[in-house]
Amino acid sequence: MEFQNGKSIFLQIADTITDRVVSGEFQAGEKIPSVRELASEMGVNPNTIMRTYSELQAMNIIENQRGIGYFVNTDASKIILKNKREEFFAKVLPDFLRQASMLGITSSDLKEHIETLNGKL
Repeated sequence: MEFQNGKSIFLQIADTITDRVVSGEFQAGEKIPSVRELASEMGVNPNTIMRTYSELQAMNIIENQRGIGYFVNTDASKIILKNKREEFFAKVLPDFLRQASMLGITSSDLKEHIETLNGKL
């Protein structure tokens, strides 16, 4: 996995896992890779994965079944989508609108491009 500067590696791995949950690659109630398996897959130290799993547990995305492993919480997808929407409206959209304003892009310009893009999705 290619990691980017500016965001902690454990958070980037958490984002990858949440994306896998939302996409259905990791189903609700399903066991996810062990700490060692994921560390090997991602090319990072197992302690980094432990930190990732701790973060995901705190967010109620995964749960640890002692001696068995980590499993996707049944409400994980709903929790992830709620969090991502909140982040979008709080951070992404305001930055986007600020940049559009600086470029002189009007709401009608945006609407036209959004409709064009929606036709391609």
